[in-house]
Amino acid sequence: MTERKPPGVSFESFVDKQIREAEERGEFQRLAGFGRPLDDDRAPYDELWWIKGKLHREGASVLPPSLALRKEAEDAKEAIGRAVSESQVRRIVNEINKKITEALKRPPTGPPLHLKPFDVEATAEEWRAGRRDR
Repeated sequence: MTERKPPGVSFESFVDKQIREAEERGEFQRLAGFGRPLDDDRAPYDELWWIKGKLHREGASVLPPSLALRKEAEDAKEAIGRAVSESQVRRIVNEINKKITEALKRPPTGPPLHLKPFDVEATAEEWRAGRRDR
Protein backbone atom coordinates (compact mmCIF):
# COMPACT_ATOMS: atom_id res chain seq x y z
CA MET A 1 0.00 0.00 0.00
CA THR A 2 1.17 3.52 -0.71
CA GLU A 3 2.37 5.49 2.24
CA ARG A 4 0.60 8.70 3.17
CA LYS A 5 2.09 12.05 2.25
CA PRO A 6 3.84 13.46 5.30
CA PRO A 7 2.86 16.95 6.39
CA GLY A 8 5.12 19.72 5.16
CA VAL A 9 6.25 17.84 2.04
CA SER A 10 4.99 19.19 -1.25
CA PHE A 11 2.70 16.86 -3.13
CA GLU A 12 4.86 16.98 -6.27
CA SER A 13 8.07 15.93 -4.53
CA PHE A 14 6.21 13.16 -2.66
CA VAL A 15 4.81 11.73 -5.92
CA ASP A 16 8.16 12.11 -7.73
CA LYS A 17 9.85 10.17 -4.94
CA GLN A 18 7.33 7.32 -5.22
CA ILE A 19 7.74 7.18 -9.01
CA ARG A 20 11.54 7.14 -8.73
CA GLU A 21 11.45 4.33 -6.14
CA ALA A 22 9.03 2.29 -8.25
CA GLU A 23 11.31 2.71 -11.29
CA GLU A 24 14.29 1.54 -9.23
CA ARG A 25 12.35 -1.56 -8.17
CA GLY A 26 11.52 -2.23 -11.86
CA GLU A 27 7.76 -2.09 -11.36
CA PHE A 28 7.13 -0.20 -14.59
CA GLN A 29 8.83 -2.91 -16.68
CA ARG A 30 6.13 -5.44 -15.80
CA LEU A 31 3.30 -3.30 -17.09
CA ALA A 32 1.23 -4.50 -20.05
CA GLY A 33 2.39 -2.78 -23.20
CA PHE A 34 5.86 -1.95 -21.86
CA GLY A 35 8.15 -1.03 -24.76
CA ARG A 36 5.31 -0.75 -27.27
CA PRO A 37 4.24 2.56 -28.84
CA LEU A 38 1.15 4.30 -27.57
CA ASP A 39 -2.04 4.20 -29.63
CA ASP A 40 -2.51 6.91 -32.24
CA ASP A 41 -4.04 9.90 -30.45
CA ARG A 42 -4.98 11.59 -33.74
CA ALA A 43 -7.76 9.07 -34.42
CA PRO A 44 -11.31 10.37 -33.91
CA TYR A 45 -12.80 9.71 -30.47
CA ASP A 46 -14.88 6.56 -30.29
CA GLU A 47 -17.35 6.22 -27.41
CA LEU A 48 -17.18 2.43 -27.59
CA TRP A 49 -13.37 2.19 -27.49
CA TRP A 50 -13.40 0.11 -24.33
CA ILE A 51 -15.97 -2.38 -25.69
CA LYS A 52 -14.00 -2.81 -28.91
CA GLY A 53 -10.81 -3.25 -26.89
CA LYS A 54 -12.44 -5.88 -24.67
CA LEU A 55 -13.77 -7.80 -27.69
CA HIS A 56 -10.33 -7.66 -29.29
CA ARG A 57 -8.58 -8.92 -26.13
CA GLU A 58 -11.13 -11.72 -25.72
CA GLY A 59 -10.79 -12.71 -29.36
CA ALA A 60 -14.51 -12.28 -29.93
CA SER A 61 -16.07 -10.89 -33.05
CA VAL A 62 -19.51 -9.62 -33.75
CA LEU A 63 -20.72 -10.48 -37.23
CA PRO A 64 -24.08 -9.77 -38.79
CA PRO A 65 -26.26 -12.91 -38.58
CA SER A 66 -25.89 -13.70 -42.28
CA LEU A 67 -22.09 -13.57 -42.14
CA ALA A 68 -22.05 -15.56 -38.91
CA LEU A 69 -24.08 -18.31 -40.62
CA ARG A 70 -21.71 -18.29 -43.61
CA LYS A 71 -18.81 -18.72 -41.20
CA GLU A 72 -20.66 -21.53 -39.46
CA ALA A 73 -21.15 -23.26 -42.84
CA GLU A 74 -17.41 -23.00 -43.54
CA ASP A 75 -16.67 -24.43 -40.08
CA ALA A 76 -19.11 -27.28 -40.81
CA LYS A 77 -17.19 -28.12 -44.01
CA GLU A 78 -13.97 -28.29 -42.00
CA ALA A 79 -15.65 -30.44 -39.36
CA ILE A 80 -16.88 -32.80 -42.08
CA GLY A 81 -13.29 -33.19 -43.28
CA ARG A 82 -12.23 -34.20 -39.76
CA ALA A 83 -15.21 -36.48 -39.13
CA VAL A 84 -14.44 -40.09 -38.18
CA SER A 85 -17.69 -41.70 -39.26
CA GLU A 86 -20.40 -41.25 -41.84
CA SER A 87 -23.01 -40.83 -39.13
CA GLN A 88 -21.01 -37.91 -37.75
CA VAL A 89 -20.87 -36.37 -41.24
CA ARG A 90 -24.64 -36.71 -41.61
CA ARG A 91 -25.23 -35.19 -38.17
CA ILE A 92 -23.03 -32.16 -38.98
CA VAL A 93 -24.74 -31.66 -42.35
CA ASN A 94 -28.24 -31.98 -40.87
CA GLU A 95 -27.43 -29.45 -38.13
CA ILE A 96 -26.10 -26.81 -40.53
CA ASN A 97 -28.90 -27.51 -43.02
CA LYS A 98 -31.48 -26.85 -40.30
CA LYS A 99 -29.92 -23.44 -39.61
CA ILE A 100 -29.63 -22.58 -43.30
CA THR A 101 -33.26 -23.58 -43.95
CA GLU A 102 -34.45 -21.38 -41.08
CA ALA A 103 -32.39 -18.48 -42.40
CA LEU A 104 -33.83 -18.93 -45.89
CA LYS A 105 -37.38 -18.82 -44.49
CA ARG A 106 -36.65 -15.62 -42.56
CA PRO A 107 -33.64 -13.87 -44.11
CA PRO A 108 -31.32 -12.50 -41.41
CA THR A 109 -30.14 -8.91 -41.32
CA GLY A 110 -26.91 -7.97 -42.98
CA PRO A 111 -25.44 -8.90 -46.34
CA PRO A 112 -27.20 -11.47 -48.53
CA LEU A 113 -26.87 -15.04 -47.27
CA HIS A 114 -25.77 -16.74 -50.54
CA LEU A 115 -26.15 -20.20 -48.98
CA LYS A 116 -28.25 -23.20 -49.81
CA PRO A 117 -28.61 -26.41 -47.81
CA PHE A 118 -25.92 -29.04 -48.32
CA ASP A 119 -26.85 -32.19 -50.22
CA VAL A 120 -26.55 -34.83 -47.49
CA GLU A 121 -25.98 -37.78 -49.84
CA ALA A 122 -23.45 -35.95 -52.03
CA THR A 123 -21.54 -34.74 -48.97
CA ALA A 124 -21.48 -38.24 -47.49
CA GLU A 125 -20.24 -39.62 -50.82
CA GLU A 126 -17.48 -36.99 -51.00
CA TRP A 127 -16.46 -37.90 -47.45
CA ARG A 128 -16.36 -41.61 -48.32
CA ALA A 129 -14.32 -40.89 -51.45
CA GLY A 130 -11.87 -38.83 -49.40
CA ARG A 131 -11.49 -41.71 -46.93
CA ARG A 132 -10.81 -44.21 -49.73
CA ASP A 133 -8.08 -41.96 -51.18
CA ARG A 134 -6.20 -42.01 -47.91
